[in-house]
Amino acid sequence: MNGGRATELDTINRNTWKLPSTVRVYEHLEGWTDPGERAALEYVAAEARGKPILDIGVGAGRTTPLLRAISPDYVGIDYTAEMVAACRARHPEARIEQMDARDLGRFGDGQFALAVFSFNGIDAVHVDDRHQVLREVHRVLQPGGVFIVSAHNRHGPGHGERPRLHLDFTWNPLKLGWRTLKLARSLPRSVRNARRLRALNETHDDWSIMNCGAHDFGIVVVYTTLAEQKRQLRAAGFEVEMVFDNVAGQAVADDADTSGIWWFHYIARKT
Repeated sequence: MNGGRATELDTINRNTWKLPSTVRVYEHLEGWTDPGERAALEYVAAEARGKPILDIGVGAGRTTPLLRAISPDYVGIDYTAEMVAACRARHPEARIEQMDARDLGRFGDGQFALAVFSFNGIDAVHVDDRHQVLREVHRVLQPGGVFIVSAHNRHGPGHGERPRLHLDFTWNPLKLGWRTLKLARSLPRSVRNARRLRALNETHDDWSIMNCGAHDFGIVVVYTTLAEQKRQLRAAGFEVEMVFDNVAGQAVADDADTSGIWWFHYIARKT
């Protein structure tokens, strides 16, 4: 892999995460991202009750109350100082640290029973770095510990998306006016970002790197097929126990049609 491209992708994504506008969006997020996330956490909740939990890519703290409801023995980490500050202000009772998932050296081997990397956060690092993240998470998990990680689907509807004029209609004139104004402001920025970042797009059969529509097409992320992500987890020493889709929170079989699934929630156990 090209180290220069990896560094460029990392710089682009970090710069977007730390924008005040991005932090404000994350400060207002609450609850589950989708039915699949809820299903994944409910799947492990009883087993992880009261045990040490590591929350990776915590952002402004959306997942903090969800995981602290399972166990007060909780640590949240994020690699941007701006998100860490927002999370600490929102959850002063929780332990929140600035840390990169590629280097969890401040944690000991086998320290956690459950690690969670939500909202497709692992996709914001390059393919090479992704393997390092998986190895580090494996190291800090206890034998038999569980890792929940969500990842974009290479065969899903979000892969290769482009800026477009789309307005969710409502009969409420105030809401319609606000949505129209928001679209008018964001579309030109989305087009500029898509043009600026398309040189980083890289497509392969099992994975790809693509400019993503989130944050006005301001980030570049990795997409993996179901089979490839399972392979990566196994290579890092995990056994994939269950996969849930983001649409309905249903278990996904290896031979399922995944074309309608935007991302998956993997439940992987340290063997």
